[in-house]
Amino acid sequence: MSSSGDDGLAGQPGHALVGVVRMPAAGISPIRTIVRRLLLALAALLVAVVVVYLDRGGYRDANAAPGHGLSLLDCLYYSMVSLTAIGYGDIVPVTEAARLVNVLVVTPLRVLFLILLIGTTLEVLTERSRQSFKIQRWRSKVRDHVVVVGYGTKGRAAVSALLGEGTDPGQIVVVETAKPALDAASARGLVTVNGSGTRSDVLRVAGVPRARAIVVATNRDDTAVLVTLTARELAPKAHIVASVREAENEHLLRQSGADQAVVSSETAGRLLGMATSTPSVVAMVEDLLTPDVGLAIAERDVEDGEVGGSPRHLSDIVLGVVRNGVLYRVDAPEADAIETGDRLLYVKKVTPA
Repeated sequence: MSSSGDDGLAGQPGHALVGVVRMPAAGISPIRTIVRRLLLALAALLVAVVVVYLDRGGYRDANAAPGHGLSLLDCLYYSMVSLTAIGYGDIVPVTEAARLVNVLVVTPLRVLFLILLIGTTLEVLTERSRQSFKIQRWRSKVRDHVVVVGYGTKGRAAVSALLGEGTDPGQIVVVETAKPALDAASARGLVTVNGSGTRSDVLRVAGVPRARAIVVATNRDDTAVLVTLTARELAPKAHIVASVREAENEHLLRQSGADQAVVSSETAGRLLGMATSTPSVVAMVEDLLTPDVGLAIAERDVEDGEVGGSPRHLSDIVLGVVRNGVLYRVDAPEADAIETGDRLLYVKKVTPA
């Protein structure tokens, strides 16, 4: 674990973090952008050809015989060399009307044509500068966000749950080292940081010191312990939830600073065992764990009219009462009467099952 005084990546300016931090893309593919600009450039060329052709009598071709007017091909040739600013000078406007058309129509079209073509190149060249600016602005404003370390199966499921509960994708930061996982997270509109969550400078870049919650979803238990230790050192007040594969390592996570530890292997094993005899129970548990469809377990403040009453007599299906950070099941003596400041853990109806 890096020392707390070692800034590393965290001390770098925004332009140095391009490639480490990736901001969500606008959603328009580069190929589509280039094709659209080429079509606009062709449209500008077509307008110029039509304008010149309609007034072809006002132009003179130095290489043609006297009295020979411009053909459609000549108009296309003149428009192309004019819009690309080549201008060979063999075909020139000779009447006042033709020159006026060149000033008011052909010249603005030339500028537009060059902007459309050169602008595509400039956009590619300035992409790094734009990313640098977006990273610097994001780092100065990000607060109370959620950092997810690891974007494997557990990390993706955690992000899906956060999004289902209404969390803005821009408020979720994924820390990963695998490029396919980073690409998948970025495609969902998440901010990504390329680096190991065991390094304090990488977690600083992800804004861990200002995060409201940290989800540790690594594949190895020893890595989860080290990430939790590093995150707790940087964010003493953040809520840290960590996943561990083996139950024997749960106490290590809690000693490292995790507020909650989820034993993934035992939880999955229980569901597998229950599915053999009571599959409907497993289906209901999965429904309750899916926040954006069917039924969901939620938490809310008590209302003034509910203080002093029993949670078992409310219209909501109450599962427990949270008092001073401690959860009491609805059948516990401490939950017989609701007190001011309590929070209720209940079953919320999201959409028809």
